[in-house]
Amino acid sequence: MFCGFLSIIHTAQNDFPTAAWFIILAGICDVLDGMMARITRSFSDFGVEFDSLSDVISFGAAPSFLVYTIHLHTLEGIGVLISSFPLVFGAMRLARFNVQLVGYDKDYFKGLPIPAAGIMISAYVLTYYTTANGFGDLEAWLLLFLVLVVSLLMVSSIKYDNLPKITRRGIMQHPLRFTVGVVALTAIVLTQGRALFPCFVFYIATGPIRYVVQSIQRALHPPVSNVDEKETEITSVDV
Repeated sequence: MFCGFLSIIHTAQNDFPTAAWFIILAGICDVLDGMMARITRSFSDFGVEFDSLSDVISFGAAPSFLVYTIHLHTLEGIGVLISSFPLVFGAMRLARFNVQLVGYDKDYFKGLPIPAAGIMISAYVLTYYTTANGFGDLEAWLLLFLVLVVSLLMVSSIKYDNLPKITRRGIMQHPLRFTVGVVALTAIVLTQGRALFPCFVFYIATGPIRYVVQSIQRALHPPVSNVDEKETEITSVDV
């Protein structure tokens, strides 16, 4: 929550790269608090609610203010509206998550997690914004498109993988997911953060790709209805 507040301060001072880094730092804290809760076995409803309030500030309000100040204010009223999407849609996504929460460990998220959306926007700023020249025309329009896409994905029903637990059991259950995470983290460290944006593009793309593949599979192999099963059983009895 404090990182989100610092991001807002730096955005107000037109120090956009630092503001983006504080959002990313908030994401690191978000991962660490989940790990600490598992290590200390201190899951609680209070933790869930406080985590969501922190997420709204760090990955909703801070990115919304960042994209508005950095460029979308030039679009006047429509810019205000679109800039609010990470905040408003992110809050909707968190509210839905909290009311549907059963247990505290999840293998999948329904909709893009708000930290991923906030970090994606921040990584885009760090990759394409320059202090000297700002955004080019193409990069400015792509920022608008990016904000719309990640906001809509947050309130979608598309499934996204959760980070595997750093335990022997968690690694054994999701070896591919763990391996991809280690490779992505290594690439980000070795490139001094330059690989952050491509890695998050890949992660965000996995949701729609999985959705399309599963839709095609269901179309090619529709599930057998209960009525068809009963008819088959009756036919078998008659024979």
